[in-house]
Amino acid sequence: MAAAQEQAASYEQQEELEAGNEGPLPVTALEGSGITKGDCQKLYDAGFLTVDSIAYATAAALSKIKGLGDAKVTKIKDSASKLVPMGFTTASEYHKQRQELIYIHTGSKELDKLLAGGLETGSITELFGEFRTGKTQLCHQLCVTCQLPVASGGAEGKALYIDTEGCFRPDRLISIAQRYGLNGEDVLDNVAYARAYNSDHQQQLLTQATAMMTESRYALIVVDSATALYRTDYQGRGELAPRQQHLAVFLRTLQRMADEFGVAVVVTNQVVAQVDGMSFNPDPKKPIGGNIMAHASCTRLYLKKGRGENRTCKIYDSPNLPEAECQYAIREEGIGDAKD
Repeated sequence: MAAAQEQAASYEQQEELEAGNEGPLPVTALEGSGITKGDCQKLYDAGFLTVDSIAYATAAALSKIKGLGDAKVTKIKDSASKLVPMGFTTASEYHKQRQELIYIHTGSKELDKLLAGGLETGSITELFGEFRTGKTQLCHQLCVTCQLPVASGGAEGKALYIDTEGCFRPDRLISIAQRYGLNGEDVLDNVAYARAYNSDHQQQLLTQATAMMTESRYALIVVDSATALYRTDYQGRGELAPRQQHLAVFLRTLQRMADEFGVAVVVTNQVVAQVDGMSFNPDPKKPIGGNIMAHASCTRLYLKKGRGENRTCKIYDSPNLPEAECQYAIREEGIGDAKD
């Protein structure tokens, strides 16, 4: 009973936020398109919190909601498609939209230059490499810089951090915040943290995250690491297919959130040694996750160890960035340019 009252209260809060909303339209917006308040409540309770999520969902997914028949689902889909543009546009118009994208600075000018301005919002960026290559440190850095004004290389939003390996350290955020003259406590308050304990819990946290993002402005989602729990929850070749299917759903949910809320999504990934006795490979390490991970990530960055505090970042795969690499450094105040 208490849970039902809490959901109803959250739905009422959505109605209050609708008038001043600048992001995705809340599901309450469908009430003005002939959808009853009761049906909107059912959609909300099922995890469809925005009109965008309904427009992107399949009719089969909506039909699973108790109380929504085929006729209602068709009407809901039609109403959502009128509010969310999903048809063709010109390449020129899409080019203009991409020019308005916000890029989050990494703390290193050389790394920002390699990424053509920083970390792109609205897409998934994968960081993979061995231990001690700076994956988690770069995630901590981005949690701070995403809070900066756009003119200073930030995105003026909060960060959401899903930790699967227990490596999140708030004190690192405070050290990085001091570099930018930010109040440490304010920076910590603007980072939502959750520890994931299994792959199912990892997926469930995204549902909670979606609800949070409808109520406040977030600029960054971090999953560190996206694949660690899958390596222990699914073992052997017999469980490979269900593992990859579960991972695909998780990554698709992240991409949907990037599309809906325009946030930058950063996932870290582990590597495994590739044993091939037929040919000589100077770098036998490869990211795990297979083709599912490769196709879901828009930009893949390969991080490697260097001398001392220096590290190397290589563009492993990108639809628009050339294959290149640069050096950066990990310091007390965060990520910075490498020194000779």
